[in-house]
Amino acid sequence: MSTTGIHVFLDMLAEFGVDRIFGNPGSTELPLNDALVSDDRFRYILGLQEIPVMAMADGYSMASGKLSVVNVHVCPGLGNAMGMLYNAYREGTPILVTAGQQDRRLGFSEPILGGEMVAVTQPWTKWSFEVNRIEDLPGAVQRAVRIALSPPTGPVFLSLPVDLQMECAESLNVTPISIPNPLIRPPQQAVTSAAEMILAAQNPLIIAGSRVTDRGANDALVKLAETVGVAVVSEPGTTHGRSPFPSNHSLYGQGLPLWAPEIHQRLECHDLIIVTGMDLFRLYVYFEPDLAVPEHLRVIQIDEDPVQLGKNFPVDIGIWGHTKVSLEELTREVESRMTDELKAVVRQRSDSLASHHHDVRNRLRHEIDQQRHVRPMTPLCVMDSIARVLPDNVAIVEEAVTTTNTTIERLGALRNTTGYFGHRGWGLGWGLNVAIGTQMAWPDRPVVGIIGDGAALYGIQGLWSAARYNVPVSFVICNNAQYHILKIGAQGMQLPSAGQRQFEGMDLVGPEIDFVSLAQSLGVEAHRITEPDQLSEQLTQAINSDKPILLDVDVSRDLGCRLNYGD
Repeated sequence: MSTTGIHVFLDMLAEFGVDRIFGNPGSTELPLNDALVSDDRFRYILGLQEIPVMAMADGYSMASGKLSVVNVHVCPGLGNAMGMLYNAYREGTPILVTAGQQDRRLGFSEPILGGEMVAVTQPWTKWSFEVNRIEDLPGAVQRAVRIALSPPTGPVFLSLPVDLQMECAESLNVTPISIPNPLIRPPQQAVTSAAEMILAAQNPLIIAGSRVTDRGANDALVKLAETVGVAVVSEPGTTHGRSPFPSNHSLYGQGLPLWAPEIHQRLECHDLIIVTGMDLFRLYVYFEPDLAVPEHLRVIQIDEDPVQLGKNFPVDIGIWGHTKVSLEELTREVESRMTDELKAVVRQRSDSLASHHHDVRNRLRHEIDQQRHVRPMTPLCVMDSIARVLPDNVAIVEEAVTTTNTTIERLGALRNTTGYFGHRGWGLGWGLNVAIGTQMAWPDRPVVGIIGDGAALYGIQGLWSAARYNVPVSFVICNNAQYHILKIGAQGMQLPSAGQRQFEGMDLVGPEIDFVSLAQSLGVEAHRITEPDQLSEQLTQAINSDKPILLDVDVSRDLGCRLNYGD
């Protein structure tokens, strides 16, 4: 029985369990959209532009842990999607990105819309390929999905010429997609040596990152921290995408600062760091002195990607294995070596850390109380108004770095480890649409997107998709009418005009954007918020609603905000 290329593609995805495709179609994608008309195995999620399409798929995949499939329109559509592809690459999100290619018979004449896409996507994918023989299509799909989902996970790309999508084949060698078991055990010698080093340390610290959550290793990390009696801090805010450790746990040490000199200062009092689930380090802006890790520190690093072990800083012990399995085996090895004397040290250290973390949180609450009278609301006041009404199972998607400032976590208000999604790539337009994809993956959990006004405008078309598919996200737009992070950055670089508080191209005024009207024009209910209690009340109503609602929150435009990720 003959079949077409596009039907082979869809049959393989359906058999693997894919049930939706995120896309924005064009002429070279028409065979796909035509086939979907009569194929009830899939739901096609339409985005009005490729930024929303890619970011919605990103959120869906991060939340569900499943492969997302995206279809964009040949070279220009792929170009629009590249910023969000970069984000997904930095996150390690398993997304199969596809694009139609021009008819192969037109290739020699350099047709309109056609062009090189494989070379364009290669730097930001794990694998990229253009399928030019229908006989290769099943193998290409099999390979793409396997590579995307094998740790270290990440996006892949397939270019599908339009005539290949329509080409008929009598019989193809199609085997079901299979994924190898990723639960790879670490070498026993490395685990033993690490346990000995941990028990000999006087003041150890765990630095944990997003991949702890991505690999379902949160409970394993909590067990290790409690066994050793050690604080757990999150990776710097520039790469802090998921929450590896419960923010209300007594051993949660908040987050690392952003810049190398401040990271160095924070780590200086420790003699050992245990690094897991993150790159050590990927920094954002160069500051001197640039040595983030003090030279006296001993380093144990756990990673499923051997490339990351000792890549930027030397490590004393590198443990290569699956994150969850490695943490569990390390904890068992430590427990087997615990004496009564060491257990007493752990209890004393845990009590001291709990007391310190309690004091730090109380100081933050006092600082918030001192700002309650300020209008427009300060970032701390905005975040406190949000934090006090969050349900336990909430998911927070944030792209408003100078407003959020990890305040929700520092207050201990995010009580689950799975429900936080922050930037790891920093391509703007991401957060609003990741929130939509996350809500699609988790229809029974409330999702709150906390988005900066500037960031929202890069992907605002996503509101239309939220309305079209009735995705009940609560969008909180932190509106300070500026690119605040850039002003802070310019001042940090000690640029002369910035020092005089003079900026070019960083203010969203003349005219200011009316987010209420803009949201309403795209089919989403919206309200303007100016008071803390009003924000708490309206957000509670939005969380309990069965439709998307946007809150346009008036935030202070004062440049005094200091990015603070912990204490």
